[in-house]
Amino acid sequence: MTIIVTGGAGFIGSNFIFHMLDAHTDYRIVCLDKLTYAGNLSTLASIMDKPNFRFVKLDICDREGVYKLFEEEHPDIVVNFAAESHVDRSIENPEVFLQTNILGTQVLMDACRKYGITRYHQVSTDEVYGDLPLDRPDLFFTEETPIHTSSPYSASKASADLLVLAYHRTYGLPVTISRCSNNYGPYHFPEKLIPLMIANCLNDKPLPVYGKGENVRDWLYVEDHCRAIDLIIHNGRVGEVYNVGGHNEMKNIDIVKLICQKLGKPESLITYVTDRKGHDMRYAIDPTKIHNELGWLPETKFADGIEKTIKWYLDNRDWWETIISGEYREYYEKMYGNR
Repeated sequence: MTIIVTGGAGFIGSNFIFHMLDAHTDYRIVCLDKLTYAGNLSTLASIMDKPNFRFVKLDICDREGVYKLFEEEHPDIVVNFAAESHVDRSIENPEVFLQTNILGTQVLMDACRKYGITRYHQVSTDEVYGDLPLDRPDLFFTEETPIHTSSPYSASKASADLLVLAYHRTYGLPVTISRCSNNYGPYHFPEKLIPLMIANCLNDKPLPVYGKGENVRDWLYVEDHCRAIDLIIHNGRVGEVYNVGGHNEMKNIDIVKLICQKLGKPESLITYVTDRKGHDMRYAIDPTKIHNELGWLPETKFADGIEKTIKWYLDNRDWWETIISGEYREYYEKMYGNR
């Protein structure tokens, strides 16, 4: 079986590729990635020479390039992680989010229609549901929760979800969608909360926290997410949405203080900054559907996952320090500028 994984040089996509190569040794995995700022080729260094793995530098919006790849590889399954995904960046520049997250999704599905696949899977986010009030801990997002987006990022992901479901209804394309809570773990780009706080702590830099840090997120260890997608693409019902949550709700400020404690750094590093525009207060997912249908449950408790994550960043300083310095962008241009 051949699987095209888009955005596979990013955080969750790369972890998914590692998972699939370990779990399905007879599969061929083709990674398609544009290598934007958040795509890091060094993440895939350990598998670049594997005979059943191929890396292709390509933008999912490049219809001609995508069609050519489908002609070459004849994929059975396409898993789309490729997306602009940072809320702050979407507030500053919405257009690139609409282009990649919506039009890029359309190009991929058109290729799937033209060349035929057994499953197209869209990796989405719980942010399409908006947020929940802090004073109602009994409320959770289910697959039936109405779409109610807060940022250009979440609006672009919701639009893509609706387009995916429309392609299923109109053209009969065999699709599934997963909507996950906040992921954390190895290879997380250091502009996101947990890796940013770890990196800044280790460098004794200020730890910027929005507002009062009261915002609550449901944290999902990335390996648990990868297992969920593996189950969905093989056994999930076509045309269905599956929520994937970690059952690990934490306030942002509590996570920052925990990281300080684990790294032996003073909480005086914490700096409160002006809150993000339209900042969602609470995300919390009810994963009952994926548990009942596919037997999935998160296996990693936050206390264990954060320990493993901090250890990984301590053991792999070269990876994230190179990103922070910007050297990796020069490397990409040198390696792939003329390809």
